[in-house]
Amino acid sequence: MAAVNEIYQYSLVNALMSGVSDSGITVTTLLTKGNQGLGTFVRMDGELLLLDGKVYQLQSEGRIRVADPDDQIPYAAAINFEAQRTVKVTLESKEAIDQVLEEFNDHAGNLFMAYRLEGRFSRIKCRTVKGQEYDGQPLAELGKKQFVAEYKDIEGTIIGFRSPSVWQGFSVAGEHMHFIDKEKKMGGHILELESVEEVNFGIATVKDVHIELPTSEKFNSTKMTTDDVGLKAVEG
Repeated sequence: MAAVNEIYQYSLVNALMSGVSDSGITVTTLLTKGNQGLGTFVRMDGELLLLDGKVYQLQSEGRIRVADPDDQIPYAAAINFEAQRTVKVTLESKEAIDQVLEEFNDHAGNLFMAYRLEGRFSRIKCRTVKGQEYDGQPLAELGKKQFVAEYKDIEGTIIGFRSPSVWQGFSVAGEHMHFIDKEKKMGGHILELESVEEVNFGIATVKDVHIELPTSEKFNSTKMTTDDVGLKAVEG
């Protein structure tokens, strides 16, 4: 297993924005990199959530499956997470996540933060992308046809990272969170959330990041740029 609270990332978000998602590392490999994480699958078919030894594929229309060991992952971030502090909080909105992180460490603007929330949420709005309809279809285009669902009074787990703004395109700057319910039947990329009841919020500041880049011809022949507006639109 990887070192505690060190982020491993495979590929770049800019690659997804450019439609590069036809191959990657296997689920088996990702499981050696941490105990929680997020990402996507080949051809951006749904959202990925790594949680305590299992990788889940959060598919469109609300379906969830446990990924096969040989399934390929074109982009993911994972961490062997150990909370440096755990607090109980209520959350008025998704923006309240950042407020809690700032209270934990207000001198980490250019560092990464990882977190896990567990409990009952009053409302969570999630999206899942349906997968590429043609080779090279960019993420921003997929986001226009994403499946969106809203869940109320639901118990489950949120896995998230906060990345510095300067890293936009390498990762998702700001908050990036995926949710899965307790029964492992519903989930997705979080667009909105609210929790009237207190939930457990584990937090860690991260200074060590390891990025592995693909060596494929497609990755290395694609001209990538950072589409800040498009990325913010699709990531919510």
